[in-house]
Amino acid sequence: MGYHHGYHTSFRSIAISIILLLPWLDRVESSEFSSGCDYFNGSWIQDSTYPLYNSSNCPFISKDFDCQANGRPDNLYLKYKWNPTACSLPRFNGLDFLMKMKEKKILFVGDSISLNMWESLLCMVHAAVPESNYSLKSKGNLSTFSLPEFGVSLEYSHNVYLVDLVKEDIGVVLKLDSIENGNYSWKGYDVLIFNSWHWWVHTSKGKNQPWEFIESNGKIFEDMDRLVAFKEALSTWSGWVDSNVEPLTTRVFFQGISPVHYDGREWNRSVSTTCKGETTPVNGTIYPGGLPPAVAIVKQVLETMSKPVILLDITTLSLLRKDGHPSVYYGQDGNDCSHWCLAGPPDAWNEILFALLSNS
Repeated sequence: MGYHHGYHTSFRSIAISIILLLPWLDRVESSEFSSGCDYFNGSWIQDSTYPLYNSSNCPFISKDFDCQANGRPDNLYLKYKWNPTACSLPRFNGLDFLMKMKEKKILFVGDSISLNMWESLLCMVHAAVPESNYSLKSKGNLSTFSLPEFGVSLEYSHNVYLVDLVKEDIGVVLKLDSIENGNYSWKGYDVLIFNSWHWWVHTSKGKNQPWEFIESNGKIFEDMDRLVAFKEALSTWSGWVDSNVEPLTTRVFFQGISPVHYDGREWNRSVSTTCKGETTPVNGTIYPGGLPPAVAIVKQVLETMSKPVILLDITTLSLLRKDGHPSVYYGQDGNDCSHWCLAGPPDAWNEILFALLSNS
């Protein structure tokens, strides 16, 4: 973050500035875990009191994520909680969440991994107040879950790349330096949780690709290195946040890179693993295959920002959960080692999210 020094500022103006900055400083401290707790360094331990909800009682789970309903025969994977090394992660309390988020609007923006996390949070909240009336509406790319009793709105905006996809005369163009969609759909929220990465490498020319061309710095390309494109798009997103978000009223998170377990082919071919048939997490605190390169890009971009953004650094804790994917139990033919079962690891992502919101 940049700092500007004013050598001729009066003592009175300095005092006023300090008062105004206190809420901002509080947010920075929470992102740096001033309490001495790094929630993202730890291991998975068995706990018979988990999961936090019964998937059969949650009406919000997409078929692809409902592993038990899709016939997964084992259930030990449901009996793990995330245990940070240096401290305790508070168990999620849905009623406490609703009281602290009373009259607030939370928006998840991203791809199906964001959907995974959003649906997890809906289940966790619904389990706490199963008799409370709720509404769930979808319009276009926006889905809105609201609990009028608490004035809480939990929303999900399906936005795969964050930057704009525009239909032009030459075809559909992915504009790496344009983010007009944020100007009319991301404002007015108390908490923003962004995510992007899954579809940057999940596409190839002619397959799963919603564009014909990529525009970068005013130039048109048929394709380009996806890591390079991802970094440019994320830099555009960071510029939007720096220009449009007021930290005194809006908390911003970036949902970190959710890993896959497809033979390590996305970033480390030396590690051969797949989620098929896995029933228990990796022991310990370190995943032997290293981290996806997108993790470094996310951290590089966040470090350049002038507004505070908290990274939900979920990569390592999720890498350890090779057993947490739908695998062959996602209701279709194939082996899904990129999304996550619900109940499952995304519940821990939300426990950490709420711990960070509560700390500040």
